[in-house]
Amino acid sequence: RESDAATKRAEERPGLATGWGEEKKSELSQGPFTRASSKPAGTAVIYYNDPQGIEAMTGYKERVNPLQTAAGDLVEWGVKGGIGFLPTYKEGGYGRRLVAGQKDSTYSIVVKNRCKSALEIVASVDGLDVQDGQPASFSKRGYVIEPGKTLEIEGFRTSYSRVAAFKFSSVSNSYANMRHGNTRNVGVIGIAVFTQKNVNPWTWMPSEVNRRDTAQPFAKAP
Repeated sequence: RESDAATKRAEERPGLATGWGEEKKSELSQGPFTRASSKPAGTAVIYYNDPQGIEAMTGYKERVNPLQTAAGDLVEWGVKGGIGFLPTYKEGGYGRRLVAGQKDSTYSIVVKNRCKSALEIVASVDGLDVQDGQPASFSKRGYVIEPGKTLEIEGFRTSYSRVAAFKFSSVSNSYANMRHGNTRNVGVIGIAVFTQKNVNPWTWMPSEVNRRDTAQPFAKAP
C-alpha cells in the first residue's frame, strides 16, 4: 500500500526529474588520491526543471553564464545539453542557480579544475551518487580531475566502461522513483570538491594570489 501511494504521489508531481537513459561508453581509470580532509573544501548545487517549473520556482531571475565557479574558485561547472550548455539562471534573493531542460533530452555535468593540483569530485543527481545510483554521501569516492582538465559526467555508472545517460523524465519515470521509490530530492544536482592531502593551498589557488596582488589600500574615488 505504501508503494502504491508513493507511485501515485510521483505520478501527480509535475516537472522534470532524471531518468535512466541509453547506455554509452565511458571508460573509468583508477589512480591514487588522498583527501586532505573528510569534509569537502566546498560544495555547490544546481536546481533544474522545465521552463514552466523554473517560472513557478522563482520570482525575479536573470540569465547567467552556464559555467560558474564554486568551492572558492577551485572549479567551474555547469550543465550541458545535447547542443551546448542549458539555459542557466540566477535567482534573486536566495541566489540559487537553476537550469531549464526539456523532457526526454539528455544532459551531462561539466566540471573544470581551475587550480594547480588534482581534485576529487563527488557528484549527485536527485540525491543519488552518480557512481552507484545509491543515496549520495561525502564518504563515497568520486572522480579525480587533474589540474586544468575538464570532467564530463554523462550518466549513472553501470560498470567500469559504461554509464546510463542522464535523461530528463517525468517524476514517475525517474530513476529515483523506479529504483528507490523515493522522489523527495528530484530536481537537484550537486558536487562536493575535495582537495589533496599535503598540497600547499597557495599552489592551487591562483585566483587568491591574484586578488591579493591587486588589493587596493583605499577605495577609488567615484
